[in-house]
Amino acid sequence: MKILLTGATGYIGKRLLPVLIQEGHQVICCVRDAKRFNPQKSLLANIEVIETDLLDPNSLEKIPKDVEGAYYLVHSMSSSSNYENLEKECAENFKNFINKTKVRQVIYLSGIINEKKLSKHLTSRKAVEDILGSGTFPVTTLRAGIIIGSGSASFEIIRDLTEKLPLMVTPKWLNTKCQPIGVRDVINFLSTSLFNEKMYHQNFDIGGTDILTYKEMLLGFAKVRGLQRRIYTVPVMTPKLSSYWLYFVTATSYKLAVALVDSMKVEVVCRNDDINRILGIRPEGYKKSIERAFTKIESNEIVSSWKDSQISGVKDFTTSDFIIVPSFGCFKDRRVRKIESRKYSIEKIWSIGGESGWYSANFLWKIRGYIDKLYGGVGLRRGRTNKTSLESGDALDFWRVLYANKEEGRLLLFAEMKLPGDAWLEFRIRNDELIQTATFRPNGVLGRLYWYAVLPFHGIVFKGMINQITKQSKA
Repeated sequence: MKILLTGATGYIGKRLLPVLIQEGHQVICCVRDAKRFNPQKSLLANIEVIETDLLDPNSLEKIPKDVEGAYYLVHSMSSSSNYENLEKECAENFKNFINKTKVRQVIYLSGIINEKKLSKHLTSRKAVEDILGSGTFPVTTLRAGIIIGSGSASFEIIRDLTEKLPLMVTPKWLNTKCQPIGVRDVINFLSTSLFNEKMYHQNFDIGGTDILTYKEMLLGFAKVRGLQRRIYTVPVMTPKLSSYWLYFVTATSYKLAVALVDSMKVEVVCRNDDINRILGIRPEGYKKSIERAFTKIESNEIVSSWKDSQISGVKDFTTSDFIIVPSFGCFKDRRVRKIESRKYSIEKIWSIGGESGWYSANFLWKIRGYIDKLYGGVGLRRGRTNKTSLESGDALDFWRVLYANKEEGRLLLFAEMKLPGDAWLEFRIRNDELIQTATFRPNGVLGRLYWYAVLPFHGIVFKGMINQITKQSKA
């Protein structure tokens, strides 16, 4: 069967793709930026990649009209303050196009809706559901609450809070109940719902076996990890203060923190478990989902991460807009060193950032990360998805990977930190030399003042970095 997969570069889409191919489907992957889509080579024979923008109806005409099934896995939460209207427009354009195809079923992943007064985020999800449901094709909506899995936003926030704070004074919404579900079960529900006529024109809540408060989830995580934690809730934290608290303590962006806090005040518990019987699925409990996530983390097998989505950054751009590093009107810090071992230097470059740090003056990088957070940036807490692998589109602390080619020996990063201009950091190996170049394109006088203000630190940061990458330890 020919299946249309929107959101193919997203957290769920990346995990669903290999399952669909394993089941024998040909998958049409809709992405906004093809250069950020890096599926496994073993999948390439069974996929077709099409660049589309759901806000541009004309771009959807590239999609084959003979698709038989479709997954709608896109959303704009936190990418814009106007995301509600954007989501409605995307859904309307998608519906109008799908009406002209041979699609037998559209499957939409939404959020659990079981309260009269919904958050802005859940209200938007329900609006999208209604728009899709007005089409001429059968729609199946799966409504999930908190998704637990390696790299999920919810999991990473719970991990940040629990592992970094032995004592937490928290907002009262931590007493709100929810029904978390493991990402493995979400993928199972999505894949087995396809072309099941019992699922047509229906919506179902999907959840794990446990109903917990957010406080119980944090304490349950701590127990799995063997940590002693104390949590006290206070009624005085306003939504705005709660958002700032979540933003500064965890790796989430501020816009996403606002959306999450808004949603966390709403109870999200499954109405029933009818879908479990229809599809013959027995979801896992919260503890098992946490343990499974850490199995993937410890074996360095994280398939996808929320941090690699554009909504985790500050700038919204396509890779092709910045892949060519400018030179006119730019400041550059260019350093060249002989390398002792190409293999060693490549491994050091491809392991940079995250837990490995930046090899020189890490305290300065951390200070820059804290300053970035204060001004609404992403800071350093995003880390990296994989410890040894980098692909175009990956988040790397407060950088975004634009280009990564080990054979060529070139890694190009673009800054997503708050800056009065644009910044690139490039590593390029030619013959027996490493060329390391930091480029800054200032925005007006403020940008130029910024460059000269940080210039004294370049000798410490960039000189130490290139020395560590090129000089193999004798130990």
